[in-house]
Amino acid sequence: MSASGGGAILEKEEENDAEVRRVDQQNINTFGRLNVRLHEVKAEVEELKKQSERIDDASTELMMGSGDKVMIKLGEAFFELAEEEATEHCEGEVEKFQAKLDLLEEEESTILEEQGELKKQLYARFGKSINLEDK
Repeated sequence: MSASGGGAILEKEEENDAEVRRVDQQNINTFGRLNVRLHEVKAEVEELKKQSERIDDASTELMMGSGDKVMIKLGEAFFELAEEEATEHCEGEVEKFQAKLDLLEEEESTILEEQGELKKQLYARFGKSINLEDK
């Protein structure tokens, strides 16, 4: 997400001598902040998917159990619950993770839309003199 050509040498006809106005710099900065947030959102989504999968696996294991009491960990403490209660707890946690995932995916979509608009504006003004692609 470099504001320059990323170190690539442009041909004379590809150069753009457009002066960077205040609004251009604000758009570049906004694009950069959105890009950072996009990477954060993607990392959060991956982590939530892993946690959700682990809880879903635990729920599956509970369903195959013998109906005994089980120990579940909440924070730093372990609690003894009936298998049915533990399964309900796991299902509730999966639903919470899914709701968070839905919000993050919506945020990711919004960020990508905003970045698309900024790319149009900045590439129209600077052409190949600016590199907004994530490598």
